[in-house]
Amino acid sequence: MGYSGARGGLEAILAAEDLVRRARDHAPVAWAADEQIIARFRLVVDRVMGEAGLYDETTAAAAVRQAEGDPLEASHLVRAYRSTLPRLAVAEPVDPDELLIMRRIVPAFREPYGPQLLGRTTDYTGRLLEKPARQPSSSDNEPGAPKPRTDEQKHPRRFLDLLRELDLVVDHRTGEDPEPFDLTRKPARPPAPRSAALAAMARAETGALVALWYRSILGPDGDIHEVTLGEVRHGRLPLRVAHPHTGNPVTVGEFRVTEAEAIEDLDGADEDRTCFDVGYGLCFGHNERKAIAMANLDIANRRFGRQGPLEQLLLLTTDGLDSGGFLEHLKLPHYVTFRSMVERKQAMRAAAAGEGPAPRPTEPAGKECR
Repeated sequence: MGYSGARGGLEAILAAEDLVRRARDHAPVAWAADEQIIARFRLVVDRVMGEAGLYDETTAAAAVRQAEGDPLEASHLVRAYRSTLPRLAVAEPVDPDELLIMRRIVPAFREPYGPQLLGRTTDYTGRLLEKPARQPSSSDNEPGAPKPRTDEQKHPRRFLDLLRELDLVVDHRTGEDPEPFDLTRKPARPPAPRSAALAAMARAETGALVALWYRSILGPDGDIHEVTLGEVRHGRLPLRVAHPHTGNPVTVGEFRVTEAEAIEDLDGADEDRTCFDVGYGLCFGHNERKAIAMANLDIANRRFGRQGPLEQLLLLTTDGLDSGGFLEHLKLPHYVTFRSMVERKQAMRAAAAGEGPAPRPTEPAGKECR
């Protein structure tokens, strides 16, 4: 493609950027601090961390503020910043069973192993806009002292364990994909291991992933295929690295994740119809939409990915920075490209009419962009 500079040149570009800064600096209210953005817009911050592939709440909050609340632009800023950071160490593998539960629901079973913890959610309330008459004070709805939790409440057994004990689930722990695919070092192309597809979905744009999942469960007549959600968890996992001198794993911090397991009834001709299949999803922060879509698409990719374009869509089209970046570039000047297209059309008309070469198009006179 051919590009050229914007009319008005560098002066117009700098003036456009200055308009954004002036609007931010002269807003009627002061900028929200990083701590305020993290506390009040936690789901946006978590989404940006997941799509950017960098768990750092302060950096994500600063990006949300700079991007004026645009999650995709904020993810772009964080991922660009991430590319400048040195890779000091590689974290040790972590067992999801170590998850310190903050929220856990099991829609598939009334009394699973361990408790169901609703946690912080509005899933069970009406979607009504609240307009308080006054600003709440610090004394309103002060939480009481939390009750101590048992180890079973902190680390409950999985619902999947129950299905395995009943011999009702297909076991995919074959060991064929021992090392996780590193998308930050090389792009994934089909056919790809399962870890590559899961890594791509973990960094995918949430809306794109949900849309792809929704299309995958719609039948030809718009009927929704039966979907069962096994378990959703939100909690904290430890971050461990190998000690540079002893080589022993050392816990250096923790990070929050959302984990989901989806259940699907096997009914294919070459499938074991006496069992269920289970899909898995895990992403940074509290983003249940993405984790649930991941878990269902994990099953769909395993069952039908090699027979259709699903794997290609997961690996190549769900990254918000790729798709959004290509869309954004359409706003760049394409004067040269479009002029060549106009000339081809005029040449085809002239050739069809038996005339000579068409005159070159001229741009209408106008003011430069300011």
